[in-house]
Formats: sequence, structure tokens, C-alpha cells
Amino acid sequence: MLTLLARNWWMVALRGLVAVLFGIAAIVWPAITLTVLVFLFGAYALVDGVFTAISAFRCREECGQWWILLVEGLIGVVLGVLAFVWPDMTALALLYLIAVSAIVTGLIEIVAAIVLRRALEGEWLLILGGVISAIAGVLMVIWPGAGALAVLWIIAANAILFGGLLIALGFRLRGWLQESEQAMGLA
Repeated sequence: MLTLLARNWWMVALRGLVAVLFGIAAIVWPAITLTVLVFLFGAYALVDGVFTAISAFRCREECGQWWILLVEGLIGVVLGVLAFVWPDMTALALLYLIAVSAIVTGLIEIVAAIVLRRALEGEWLLILGGVISAIAGVLMVIWPGAGALAVLWIIAANAILFGGLLIALGFRLRGWLQESEQAMGLA
């Protein structure tokens, strides 16, 4: 496995380069990046909805409640179409979904830390994480534009860091391959 990966080191490095370029593009053109993400979500929801609806029709004889799958599929199709028709509203809805998720997750982490405080040492870290998550969610609700930009920056930073690590890994694999070939007398 390692040898195969090392022989294709350049593909690992290329993946990293693409990730870094995507991250830079997300920082330089945040509006375009957000629009592309919304359209990707729309395409996913549409395709997933169509396949779910097809699955519902295919199993209507075997499945007792096939209509539930059909409804799920139709909802996916509608969400996909809405993402293409109203991308700004979809972006806002996705941001609110992320915000609510951050608030709920934060509150659950705080409650979990309080419940586990007798058995868990350092529970204040879980409480702190919960507070930060809840505050971030509230801030996204109050300032959705800044929240969307922050989410894009997180995506961009992740892509740049991950890409940089892949590039470094690609060149480490290249070095390992060269050392292995020299040790075997192939180089």
C-alpha cells in the first residue's frame, strides 16, 4: 500500500495543490464560493430526491409504507429546485441551520459537562467548548452575513491547511520512494 502511494506521490501533492487553490479562491471570491456551495447542495438534494423517489416506486410492492420514501424524495427534489431558483435564500437557510446546530450542540455539551462533572475531570473544557459553540451560533443568527463569511473562511482555512499537508506528504512519499529504490539498487 505504501509503495503504491509512494509511486503516485505526485497525485497526493496535486490533490493538495488543488485544495490550496480552492482555499485561496474561497478567500479571494467569497460570494462565488458561497454560490457554488449552494448550487452543489442543490444538485445533491435534487439527485438524492430523484433517486429516493425512484427507490420508492421500485419497492412499492415489497415496502408497506413506500409512500414515506416518495415524500422524502419529493422534498429533496423541491429543496434542490429551490436552491437553484433562490440561491440567496438557500444560503441563508443553510447558515441558520448551521447556527441552530451550533447552539443546540453547545447547550448539549454544557448539560453533558454538568451531568458528568463528578466522573469527568476537566469538565470545564467541555463547558467552554459548549459556550463557544452556542455563542458562535447566536452570533450567526444576529449577523448572518458575517456568519456566512466566517463559515467560508473556516472552509478556506481547512482547505489550505489540508492541502499544504497533502503537498508535504506527497514530497515525503517521493523521498521515501527514492530511498527505497536506492536501498534496493534500483535507482
